[in-house]
Amino acid sequence: MPDTDLMPIPGQIDPVPVARDITPRADGRIDLIGLPRKRIAELFAEAGLDARQAKLRAKQVFHWLYHRGVTDFEAMTDIAKTMRPWLAERFVIGRPDVVEAQHSTDGTRKWLLRTADGHDFEMVFIPDADRGTLCVSSQVGCTLNCRFCHTGTMRLVRNLTPGEIVGQVMLARDALGEWPKGRMDMPEEETAAEYTADGRLLTNIVMMGMGEPLYNFENVRDALQLVMDGDGLALSKRRITLSTSGVVPAMAKCGEEIGVNLAVSLHAVTKDIRDEIVPINKKYGIEELLQACADYPGASNARRITFEYVMLKDKNDSDDDARELVRLLKAYKLPAKVNLIPFNPWPGAPYECSTPERIKAFSNIVFEAGISAPVRTPRGRDIDAACGQLRTAAEKKSRAQRDREAAEAAADAEA
Repeated sequence: MPDTDLMPIPGQIDPVPVARDITPRADGRIDLIGLPRKRIAELFAEAGLDARQAKLRAKQVFHWLYHRGVTDFEAMTDIAKTMRPWLAERFVIGRPDVVEAQHSTDGTRKWLLRTADGHDFEMVFIPDADRGTLCVSSQVGCTLNCRFCHTGTMRLVRNLTPGEIVGQVMLARDALGEWPKGRMDMPEEETAAEYTADGRLLTNIVMMGMGEPLYNFENVRDALQLVMDGDGLALSKRRITLSTSGVVPAMAKCGEEIGVNLAVSLHAVTKDIRDEIVPINKKYGIEELLQACADYPGASNARRITFEYVMLKDKNDSDDDARELVRLLKAYKLPAKVNLIPFNPWPGAPYECSTPERIKAFSNIVFEAGISAPVRTPRGRDIDAACGQLRTAAEKKSRAQRDREAAEAAADAEA
């Protein structure tokens, strides 16, 4: 059973989650996933290695963890055989537990994951012809209560740790067969064909899963720095996008300390409507939000800010709304792209999706003003993996039901 309470939330509008330590493992070992090289070296030194040995072993282990994706110290073939059991006694290479994996008819894949202390969250992989995008969660639950979003109907339990965030990327690489193959202790025998990735490459990451990334800033920053590390997962910051509902005070810090692409959940152009749809607007209004976007470090025509706009019937989808959107973006001289998102329904949702004709008319007005406004094709709707639909299946199915399904799947595989 989970051993953490719901996170203390001081207020409905501007929640400040209270950080807590990672739950220690029952066996006393320390999980290395989520730790930078320097911290790994410190831990090795604390465990008894001299400073030189600790630094060397940390460099080797870091490479095996993040570049090769190994989960067993015995696979680290350039580390002495006598050293590997020493590491295994003291440390572990973790991954989030997979509770359930689902495949959509359109190729989208969704995983229900579980933390070591028993909390569930989700991640989604979206394959396209020229890219593969992983939608990563930053929190268990969410506090923002955006009315169109199913995740927003959950309560926030806690922030995910750096290891639980980067662990999603590593788990996806496991599933996609993307880790390089070959033995590091025999480079002369390793051919180019052996040092390849099998399956579709994961090329892009979007921090658009469960939770508000900027309310878990430090952990998200530390995880993404591992993802971007040239000696680790080595994914360019230009291929990573962080989406915020508008936590204005953290936006500049995000640009300075992480430097990834910015996406903003705008969804409305008037105070009354955005107050209803995205309640954080009561704290940080549209004008303050757009000024923060204008000041975002690194924003340019080459690195435009993406504005996400969910299309809600008779709520935010009129021609006047489209024209006001254009006016606002031009007034703040924003290098912008607008993603129009057809509303993805969920049981009990208070809205309906705009008609295709209305969405097209809205898009045309924005396009004609010189601003890109593509309509996002809904993906993974049949497995509740589309934008705004993530809500842990743990709340939809009993554990007994999932256990029965897992047993049936195992029996089918053996048959």
